Parts: sequence; structure tokens; C-alpha cells
Amino acid sequence: MAQDMTLFWGSGSPPCWRVMIALEEKELQGYNQKLLSFEKMEHKSQEVLEINPRGQLPSYKHGDIIVNESYAACFYLESQFKSRGNKLIPDSPAEQAVMYQRMFEGLTFYEKLNAVIYYNWYVPEGERHDSALKRNREALAAELKLWEGYLQKLGLGTYLAGPFFSLADVTVFPTIATVFRFGLSAERYPKLAEYYAQLKERPSIKASWPPHWLENPEGQDALKDI
Repeated sequence: MAQDMTLFWGSGSPPCWRVMIALEEKELQGYNQKLLSFEKMEHKSQEVLEINPRGQLPSYKHGDIIVNESYAACFYLESQFKSRGNKLIPDSPAEQAVMYQRMFEGLTFYEKLNAVIYYNWYVPEGERHDSALKRNREALAAELKLWEGYLQKLGLGTYLAGPFFSLADVTVFPTIATVFRFGLSAERYPKLAEYYAQLKERPSIKASWPPHWLENPEGQDALKDI
């Protein structure tokens, strides 16, 4: 089953990590995988472009079926392997509603994070402005306060959609892990820090932890003042 799957991925990429967590949760270890380097532009290689004309990671194939968008791949895996591994969509309509809401809010969270930590990557040198970066940082701070508030309401030891781990956690945890990788203050955001500490010990997350984070656990401090 997993032997029919191929994943091209990049270390530390939240979209790639989402799919890898989902594969672990559905007990689909043993899939074909290839770690590629963004710095070397390997995601634009011919073998990636053959299944993903956008030249982006992740690129995922199951037999002849191609699903490259990370959210779509996560939904596909849960849909195709419902009875395998851990159930990732709750039965309760109320919990489902929260799960879908948090999942898609998670895309906004990820965009606002990227607008800060990769500002110099996305914006050409001649077009960079301190005022623009300041606005981006303020937008990220407001976003972080929203997520801190969501977790505050849920209480200690819960997940993003309620008492059970779901696709909301699969898709949003990599973004939360990244903000702490880039130096977010655990004291300033204690509920996010508790959630991060709880989930980073989950087997699916430990098994898919970015290898270059393991090699260099220190991270960066770009978000220490947010």
C-alpha cells in the first residue's frame, strides 16, 4: 500500500510536514520519499515537474493519483484510509466545524508567518521597506493572539478542535512549531507553548521532525520580540 506512494519533500517546510504527519497517523510508513533542497532549487527539477508543474513541495503521488496541495493530500489520506491508523476527522458536527474552521484559518496564520520570516526572500532588495515589515510583524502578533485565545478557551491538554487530535492539528502544528523555531517567546504565548510542548512528543510528529532541526536544535531569533 505505502509502497505505491511517492513523496518529494523539503526539510522544515510546514506544507511538507503536514503530509508527513498525516502519513504517520494513518500508519502508512514505508512510502517512497526523496528529500530535496530548496537552496539548490531541486524542487524545480524535472522529476518534480513531471508530477507537479508548479515545481513546489510537497509533491505526492499514490499509484497514478497525484495530489500536491498539502491540505488536499491530508484530506485524501483520511478519506482513502479511514479505517487505518488514527481517525483524523471527528464524528461530532460541532467538533468538525471547529476543525474545518481552524484548518483554513491556519492558512492565514502560515501566510502571516511567512510575510515576516521570509520577507527578505520574497521582496527584492530595492522594494523592501521597514514600514512594510513592521506592518507584517504587527499582523503576525495579532494572529498569534487569536490562536493563544483559542487555546485558552479550550483548556490544558486539548487539541485545536477539541479533545481529540484531528486534521486541524496535522495542518496547523507545523506552523506553530516554526514560530517557536524562530524564537517566539513561550512566556508571552504560554498556551501556544503548552500546545507545542504537548504535541512535539506525539509519535507521528517525532517521526517526521525536520532533520535539519535535529542537527541544529538552536533555531533562530527573528520572532523573539513579537
